[in-house]
Amino acid sequence: MPCAAPVVETTLANLKLARRGKVRDVYAVGEELLLIVATDRISAFDSVLPTPIPRKGEVLTALSRFWFEKLAQVIPNHLVSVKLDEMPESVRAEQAALQGRSMLVKRTKVFPVECVVRGYLAGSGWKDYLRTSEVCGHRLPANLRESEELSDPIFTPATKAETGHDENISEKQMADLIGLEDTAFLRDISLSLYRQAREYALDRGIIIADTKFEFGRDRDGRVILIDELLTPDSSRFWPAAGYEVGRSQASFDKQYVRDYLESLGWNKQPPAPSLPVEVADATSDRYREAYHLLVGEEL
Repeated sequence: MPCAAPVVETTLANLKLARRGKVRDVYAVGEELLLIVATDRISAFDSVLPTPIPRKGEVLTALSRFWFEKLAQVIPNHLVSVKLDEMPESVRAEQAALQGRSMLVKRTKVFPVECVVRGYLAGSGWKDYLRTSEVCGHRLPANLRESEELSDPIFTPATKAETGHDENISEKQMADLIGLEDTAFLRDISLSLYRQAREYALDRGIIIADTKFEFGRDRDGRVILIDELLTPDSSRFWPAAGYEVGRSQASFDKQYVRDYLESLGWNKQPPAPSLPVEVADATSDRYREAYHLLVGEEL
């Protein structure tokens, strides 16, 4: 059966658009709920590319659901349902556009930080380490190599940016934004989530090098886990079989797209260039393979 056409943008007649992010279209469902629709858009270097990645939104939704259910004993989360027949009529009426890529979730007051945990030295953390021997205020040992596993995972928060670039900050800067008590709680729960997910994934052939979590406070004042969870968009997934310290790694995430864009000499200013079909399809294959390895079934 041929795949459905990629979904680049949604417009739902029965629902009010709350915001359109780099990847997700978010709709209000009454006063207490939101509908998060994961499109097939992909962003890199702070720009949304004109070329969609087939089935990407389905992977993000299915994998987030898997992790929300698996890690629910660590902290409650915002997921209500991914099943359209369990959603309000205003949502079910839009079934064709939403199938397989939609989450009905609780509204929360969102903390204005991304809770990043790094278990390996890669990406912006590697660049910061080369420059300062630190990552977000963490002084690291000398002579570490690219992609090296850290002796203990580190918590490296960042500011949130719906458009533009997230900025790495220290725990002290995070505490200045949201307070010491909430900072300590989010740090500890993020490290716990990462450790449990990393152990599970490693048994299935994937190294979770780093990831980001987001949290909000629900109407009862509880802190809960929100947004997406441990997907190839929010995490750095490496195949364990090919892992080697001292170089960049093959990946199941959008690093393949970043590497292609770097090869073009693009100045990383909008508009972003298009991707060849073979790059888009190969990226889709990587996302779906990550799902297959982690969940144990085909998407």
